Amino acid sequence: MKKISLAFTALASLLMVSCKVSYSFTGTSIQADVNTIYIEYFDYKALTVNPTLSNQLTEELRTRFRRMTRLEQVDAEADLELSGSITGYSISATAISSSEQATQNRLTIAVEIDFVNNKHPEDNVKKSFSQYADFPATTPFSSVESSLCTEIVDKLIEDIFNATVAQW
Repeated sequence: MKKISLAFTALASLLMVSCKVSYSFTGTSIQADVNTIYIEYFDYKALTVNPTLSNQLTEELRTRFRRMTRLEQVDAEADLELSGSITGYSISATAISSSEQATQNRLTIAVEIDFVNNKHPEDNVKKSFSQYADFPATTPFSSVESSLCTEIVDKLIEDIFNATVAQW
């Protein structure tokens, strides 16, 4: 049994070296020759204004890459470049009572990203993401907006991270 385990470990190591991709325990698959990333400030293009959302999304995305990858964040000429914009910010009713009153509302945030791998263009990604969080219609939106945005931004960051360096 020990020989099988040793053989498996050796084979896995050989495969990782031969592919020249660096795998980590954080779930990333970044090529060994990729060392830097530039994360541009996300533009706000949604019709409904949230003045802090662009900064929140950008900074939390930068924090995720700093914590979960070995990449150095730079301001120019990076191996990887990530830019994007917030394209949607809307509230809609998701549940209606028999008296045609909303009983539950949903905040939805949409973003578009453009991920460029300057060393391996086949890994480029241009994609849209959308996430939401529900809240009771009896609750004033202003009292839950901040916590809903935090919840949604966390989901969006997970989606963006997985689509770019985790390549899921």
